[in-house]
Amino acid sequence: MKHFCFLLAALLGALPWAAAQTPTAASLQQALRAGRGEHRFLLVGAPSTEHPDFKRQKALLAAAADQLQARDFQVLDVFYDQLSPADRQLVQRLGLHPPAFGVVLVGKDGGAKRSSAKPLLPDDLFGTVDKMPMRQQEMRRRSQ
Repeated sequence: MKHFCFLLAALLGALPWAAAQTPTAASLQQALRAGRGEHRFLLVGAPSTEHPDFKRQKALLAAAADQLQARDFQVLDVFYDQLSPADRQLVQRLGLHPPAFGVVLVGKDGGAKRSSAKPLLPDDLFGTVDKMPMRQQEMRRRSQ
């Protein structure tokens, strides 16, 4: 069975951005299921790490690592040639369109909340997240 390999960005403040990514043999579906209710996911889909939009998105996210961590994000790099058939269907349902570059915000409830065919600016991403009822509850709890 072909497994999907992707990079999980742990986004731990003590780790540099590049070192926070660790390869895993789990399927994308398993990763999303395991983090449901705890993490928001940003799927960054590209044919390779050399794609210009992929590089730009990663640079934008690296500059916002603390804000991503504060919002419970995990960034999953999705390389289309490494997807199992089931994961390929999943990314298409969520809003990625192989082989084109794309990003998809997946909420803590497991639903696709926003997608873009271009790199997503962190302020736009956080603006979307910060309007969500679950995020507003989190902010209220943390301010108490």
